[in-house]
Amino acid sequence: MDTLARRLGLRTDPTIFFMSAGIMVAFVAALIVAPAPIGDMFATGRAWIVTNLGWFFILGVNAWLGFLIWVAASRFGHIRLGPRDSRPEYTNLSWFTMLFAGGIGTVLMFWGVAEPISHFSAPPLPGVEPYSAAAAKDAMSIAIYHLGLHTWTIFTLPGLAFAYFIYRYDLPIRVSSVFYPLLKDGIYGPVGKTIDIFAVLGTLFGVAVSLGLGSSQIAAGLSELFGWQDGVTLKVLILSVLTAVAVVSIVAGLDSGVKLLSNINIGLAVALMIFVLLTGSTLFLLRGIVETFGLYLSNLPRLAFWNDMLADGNPVTDDWGWQGGWTVFYWAWTVTWSPFIGLFVARISKGRTIREFVLGVLLAPSLFTLIWFAIFGWQAMEIDGIGAAARAAMGDSAGQISDAVAESVPLAMFAFFEHFPFVPLVQGLAVVVVAIFFATSSDSASLVIDMLCTGDSKPGPVRQRVFWGVSEGLVAVMLIVLAGDTGITALQQVITVVGLPIFVMVCLMIPSIILGLQQEEIDHITLGKRPTVADFES
Repeated sequence: MDTLARRLGLRTDPTIFFMSAGIMVAFVAALIVAPAPIGDMFATGRAWIVTNLGWFFILGVNAWLGFLIWVAASRFGHIRLGPRDSRPEYTNLSWFTMLFAGGIGTVLMFWGVAEPISHFSAPPLPGVEPYSAAAAKDAMSIAIYHLGLHTWTIFTLPGLAFAYFIYRYDLPIRVSSVFYPLLKDGIYGPVGKTIDIFAVLGTLFGVAVSLGLGSSQIAAGLSELFGWQDGVTLKVLILSVLTAVAVVSIVAGLDSGVKLLSNINIGLAVALMIFVLLTGSTLFLLRGIVETFGLYLSNLPRLAFWNDMLADGNPVTDDWGWQGGWTVFYWAWTVTWSPFIGLFVARISKGRTIREFVLGVLLAPSLFTLIWFAIFGWQAMEIDGIGAAARAAMGDSAGQISDAVAESVPLAMFAFFEHFPFVPLVQGLAVVVVAIFFATSSDSASLVIDMLCTGDSKPGPVRQRVFWGVSEGLVAVMLIVLAGDTGITALQQVITVVGLPIFVMVCLMIPSIILGLQQEEIDHITLGKRPTVADFES
């Protein structure tokens, strides 16, 4: 494999690169040939995991959040992620926009209207009437719980582990480096390479599925704008354009490509949010933003530990409680992205202190998420009609948004914008924002996969980086063209099952970080010399 890598002009670890690429090709081929049987097999595995280990996912993410709060508040909080005299490479604004755009910007566009409306029309908590004021408050609390502190906890813990061991201990930029205190030189052997291959595949398939789903939302928007047929051809064309944009950004690199796209997109997203605030029910939304803070904080302890334990679990009929279909599934899905987002956030966070890293990555995106959902969610529910009296007064116009969400989740955001001025312009802007968010996720993932394969922060050869960007697009295209919706569903089941070992792996990062911190020469005021890997041998 070394010879082949040299002939192809690659600068990478041949084992990680070729094994990852080979498994990707083999798995996609099998998925295309027999999507239904593979989907059934992994659906059974997902059902078992959610039914029997759902409590483990919910408890685990809470434990991770508790650990992050402790380490940020402790005497270790002022350790810099790098040499003692290192300083951040990016301004706070660029740092925030890059980690946000590479993280869950796509999710906010997809679910900003759809998730609150889903819980508003079908309340998950017992005794709550659909479309009532109580249902609206619960819907906001649950949506922000899913995409606030807990989601960013899943990204922050791996990100901290990567940044600490890569920049503090000068270890390779790989997931396996995090486990040096546990594996020692084993990170360079079969176990370490297996961990890195798994991380590459999880990132690749996770982004491919997201690109496939993103093409559905963009296609829905274009269909709404121009009346184009929302079919396979349009989605393939969209994926081709997204992949092309991502490849251009990949070639430009992190500083020019990803940074530029991120700054442009966060500006467009903020403009879209302000437009809704100013042209919608402004006073109602301003009051809603303030009240949503209180709703989130007051309901967070209850939601964070809610296991839906009294639900009638029946994995055969996919009826194991609301939590299994939403929260547990979402945590399992999100954790498959944690190597990608964690390494990406670590890459752009060199020189920051542990305290600055944890508080910044946890709080800044969570705050933006809360404001985003407060504006889009409350406005959507008001348009739909909150309470029996309001819906009765609205007559036939009540329920328009909830009907649109029930018909097509990808169409929800565009149906929402039909109730605002400048409909074609705003819907067109929304299509652009969604497209750039997905392109940014693709190019960020490609750069991270390249780093996982090279173990180096320096970009690999252009052909090497482009290979991963094109692979993400091709996987999504093949799933849509050859396997259709069944293929996408099967892959969703796969990465949910894959989420379990990755979840366990992230759990093991906590003792690894603690062992690493114990090597520091530190008191409450000063730091000693940087530890080295040799300290673990003593």
